[in-house]
Amino acid sequence: MPGFEALSPWLIAYVVVVMMVSGWVQGALGLGFPTIATPLIAAVTDIRTAIILVLLPCLATVITNIVRGGTPQEVLLRFWWLPVWMLLGAAAGTRLFVLFPLFPYSLLLAGVILFYLNLERIGRMEWPWMKRHDRLTGAVAGFIAGLSEGTANVAAPPLIIYLLGIGLSPLLLVPAMNLCFATGKTTQFITLAASGTIDPVQWLMTLPLAALAVIGSLHGITVRSRIDGTAYRIWLKRALLAMAVVLLAQYGYGLFAN
Repeated sequence: MPGFEALSPWLIAYVVVVMMVSGWVQGALGLGFPTIATPLIAAVTDIRTAIILVLLPCLATVITNIVRGGTPQEVLLRFWWLPVWMLLGAAAGTRLFVLFPLFPYSLLLAGVILFYLNLERIGRMEWPWMKRHDRLTGAVAGFIAGLSEGTANVAAPPLIIYLLGIGLSPLLLVPAMNLCFATGKTTQFITLAASGTIDPVQWLMTLPLAALAVIGSLHGITVRSRIDGTAYRIWLKRALLAMAVVLLAQYGYGLFAN
């Protein structure tokens, strides 16, 4: 990823807006930062650059949500093991990202988004077999979420399917997911930093973006109880669908150009 001095002023302004809007969504809904920020930034740069730019700002907003929103003791006692599986998946996924940087992650990300858009149809139902084997299905969901985090920078879909599948209430769902997000993002950052493929200066350059994302997240948290969730979900679905189409088009253009 080039330094900020190699980016145009318009691109920097665009990234700043994306970070603040994504931070606001993370604060208002308790999730969504990488799902929104990654494809929007990848659309004007590339998936590798997007993941690097998004990682620390996303982690900052997740920590902000945990600190400001609190994590109920019930979540810690019931799901303490879920972040462990996500950690293992994130380590494996990030390693894959380092070993195969030319893999079409934009295509994978588009697939994850399209899968996410179908959660309204397949995810809002309780599956008795998940409740009966919640530790096993949770381990699989946690590992896949971590794997998706490390490669496509999006972990929410597998977690949402699992947590809704076992009938977890929204009041507990948000802190449970943020607990996992914090583990996944921290593991992703440590693995990428230890790989030596990214200059530490580049990480430092994303800290101002993290501060802006936190500002947006704090504002989102203040309006969480007043947001029209139904209308916003409709808007978010349409926006995500447009992003997926753009990413698929970019992938197709790349194949045609080569």
